[in-house]
Amino acid sequence: MKSYLARRLASAIPVVLVVAVVGFVLFRLTPGDPAALLAGDNATREQIERTRQALGLDQPLHVQFTRYLGRLARADFGQSIFLGRPVTTAILERLEPTISLAVTAEVFAIALALPLGLLAALRANTWTDQVAMALALAGLSIPAFWLGLLLVFSFGVKLRWLPVGEFRSLRDGLGPFLRHMILPAVSLGLIQMALTARMVRSSMLEVLREDYIRTAQAKGVRRGAIVLRHALRNALIPTVTVIGLGFGALVSGAVVVETIFALPGLGRLTATALLNRDYPLIQAILMFVAMIFILVNLLVDLTYAVLDPRLRVRY
Repeated sequence: MKSYLARRLASAIPVVLVVAVVGFVLFRLTPGDPAALLAGDNATREQIERTRQALGLDQPLHVQFTRYLGRLARADFGQSIFLGRPVTTAILERLEPTISLAVTAEVFAIALALPLGLLAALRANTWTDQVAMALALAGLSIPAFWLGLLLVFSFGVKLRWLPVGEFRSLRDGLGPFLRHMILPAVSLGLIQMALTARMVRSSMLEVLREDYIRTAQAKGVRRGAIVLRHALRNALIPTVTVIGLGFGALVSGAVVVETIFALPGLGRLTATALLNRDYPLIQAILMFVAMIFILVNLLVDLTYAVLDPRLRVRY
């Protein structure tokens, strides 16, 4: 296991380097000058140039990139141009709302997707299957921003059942946390729920056709035991991949939902950094999201070994 973890961590280094290069180059190719934005609308050309020199943006790109890699090797993402403080501090301050939203949305997606996909597979080609897959298709078709606006208007403005525009930490209690988080979590997690439900259904249908399932049925094993002990466990192997990659997508895709519900998370911080051309902050957020994907992929591979004992020999 230790050697496997070492190999996986070593293989992540080229990925981090590629993300660093792509992020550095692409953000500097986009229109806009952070020095001009920081200096203000009434700044003269000389003032803008002094600001650019103070930020180090007057240096050639290869010099800037070399300095960036040097700081990255020391886990130093530099100072935010517009916030005027370390980038790491700014990200950590906004981390809790985003992780809370992503985890809640993932829990919502799994809680609905597993029974929905399982029911559709067990009642394949019946009206139950059609209704379940129609719900999943609707989840895939509804944009998160439209659903978020609809939920805000319906449950927050008209009915006033749930609060919007605030964030409550788990430290304030589970009840207040869920009341403030349920609407954004549904908006963000609906597409993930639909994808997971469809994957559960297709995986279960494939597993239920295997020979060992027919053997268990011939031996008189109860249907519930066949489904839960034999079929579902194997069907979860490809489903875990969708869930793991989906969590990374939830974190990176929280920009719109956090903006709609006014959550002070990484999504709103990313939008602000992009508008202000805050290169150090944007690059750090991109690197943070890449590390989340790397970590989630590692956890998914380790989960495979839990679900399928045959894979433990490889690890």
